[in-house]
Amino acid sequence: MSETRIDRRFKALKAEGRAAFVTYVMAGDPNFETSLAIVKGLPEAGADIIEIGLPFTDPMADGPAIQQAGLRALAAGATLKSTLQLILEFRKTNDETPIVLMGYYNPIYAYGVDTFLVDAKAAGVDGLIVVDLPSEEDEELCIPALNAGLNFIRLATPTTDDKRLPRVLANSSGFLYYVSIAGTTGAAAPSPSDVDKALTRIRKTAELPIAVGFGIRSGAQAAEIAKIADGAVVGTALVEQVALGSDDANAVERVLAVASEISSGIRNVQKG
Repeated sequence: MSETRIDRRFKALKAEGRAAFVTYVMAGDPNFETSLAIVKGLPEAGADIIEIGLPFTDPMADGPAIQQAGLRALAAGATLKSTLQLILEFRKTNDETPIVLMGYYNPIYAYGVDTFLVDAKAAGVDGLIVVDLPSEEDEELCIPALNAGLNFIRLATPTTDDKRLPRVLANSSGFLYYVSIAGTTGAAAPSPSDVDKALTRIRKTAELPIAVGFGIRSGAQAAEIAKIADGAVVGTALVEQVALGSDDANAVERVLAVASEISSGIRNVQKG
């Protein structure tokens, strides 16, 4: 497949000598307008890549904060179609920042895979993370997505051993998302030493950039991960800010303030 925005961004960051700041927010949380304002503000707050969560009623990999964000979005009327519309609106003013749609297969299956891929590409989606589709099911979505020019990004975890890893990497592109803890999103803080050991092992097989997520909540934590990974993914710490008050404008400010603080931690780390 041809080079994507994700490929270009990691190449540029490697030249700069720093890790990527990958942000995650839930589409439509707490409503379409506020969600769009947050997404539009994230690049200026330091986001290099934006993961946009697709609301779903049974998000098995997500912790309470992201589950609640999805429920708020669904209650406000969020759908897969409105999520793609949000990305399309973002693309009207930003054609550079990579967008990754992250979620579960059920909404995509219900939408229709072929139609979804056409609409996702047209909206400006660059990559997909579908957490409940294992590599054994590549023909369902992974291969069609790659053929459509979308990166298909997989998860590796502390329990992904050397025997399983090549299967996880097969047909993966864009970057590898390393889940730093065994558990759901936001459950605990990652151990930099454990992550370092895991990435050293994984890099013997993987040529893709590796972004580390789950449990990173501060600039200091992100900086520690940025020293050893190609990217740090932050979701729960941002999503939690939406629920802290009823004023939507303040929600935007809160999310972007936390994003800026974490971005500063990452940008202060220069790789040799």
